[in-house]
Amino acid sequence: MRIAVDAMGGDHAPLEIILGALDAMKEYSEIDLIFVGKKEEIERYIEQEVLDAEGQKVTIVDCDEVIGMDEHPALAYRKKKGASISVATGLVREKKADAVISAGNTGAQMVAALFKLGRLKGVDRPAICTVIPALTGPKVLLDVGANADCKPENLVQFAIMGSVYAEKIVGIKMPKVALISNGEEATKGNDLVQKAYEILKNESSVQFLGNVEGRDVLMGKADVMVCDGFVGNTILKVIEGTAGAIFTLLKEEISKTSRGKMGAVLLKPAFEGIKARLDYSEHGGAPLLGVDGISIICHGSSKAPAIKNAIRVAIECYNNNFVSALQEGIVFHG
Repeated sequence: MRIAVDAMGGDHAPLEIILGALDAMKEYSEIDLIFVGKKEEIERYIEQEVLDAEGQKVTIVDCDEVIGMDEHPALAYRKKKGASISVATGLVREKKADAVISAGNTGAQMVAALFKLGRLKGVDRPAICTVIPALTGPKVLLDVGANADCKPENLVQFAIMGSVYAEKIVGIKMPKVALISNGEEATKGNDLVQKAYEILKNESSVQFLGNVEGRDVLMGKADVMVCDGFVGNTILKVIEGTAGAIFTLLKEEISKTSRGKMGAVLLKPAFEGIKARLDYSEHGGAPLLGVDGISIICHGSSKAPAIKNAIRVAIECYNNNFVSALQEGIVFHG
């Protein structure tokens, strides 16, 4: 499997991106890496023997443009034809790579995927899908940032795509699907949610549970939780912020007394386990569902472990023929 890595995307590029990708290559012997970006900068962090090694291949595709995190995605994509995310995505379209991974500008990655890979047949809007750590195991949340404004039919498609992802990649058999709303009753929610509810309750291709509230997201009532990108991204950031705040408060309280400090030593393994379960880097990147190719979106602040796990997600998508399975799910829905 050939993976195109946008070496220039992200807050810690290119060093952390390269380190994470090389760590993944050591663990997964079936992959070759194609680093895309400024060749001189990339070579600074890769030993020559790695480039010359037999067996697994590491190659570099040189391009001197980068789309910044603060740039307008569509404008930057049109202006910077040779940007690293655009070139990396183009490798997938040209069948020179089997997946693309980037921690750069999310909007730019979406635009590149739409223009270079195209939508799957029947897909109106692709969605960013992520796995979150619920009490009953990993759950799927989408959309988490691709579509701030949606139609009811978009949420229905998200439900179908999320259900396929939960079954094929996360390993959840017959996943239960729910809409995120401000109440469990069918009459709750805004106009978008209520209309989507009416469609989904008669949708045979998903196991529709109904509505779940924000407090249910981490409780694990549903396996696939569906919302528009504005709500989903907000939920994701609240989870990240809450996890960080809780650990900060624990440290402050524990350090107040000697008894607390002694107890912390005994509880350290438990704290580390909880932290790992809540750490986004443990779950890898978020696949862009609905495009004709594997495009994995990573957190902008991703470091090496997150990149390594994002590559794991790409491998799982590739090995499970996920894009084809997703297309079948959409066609079945009609």
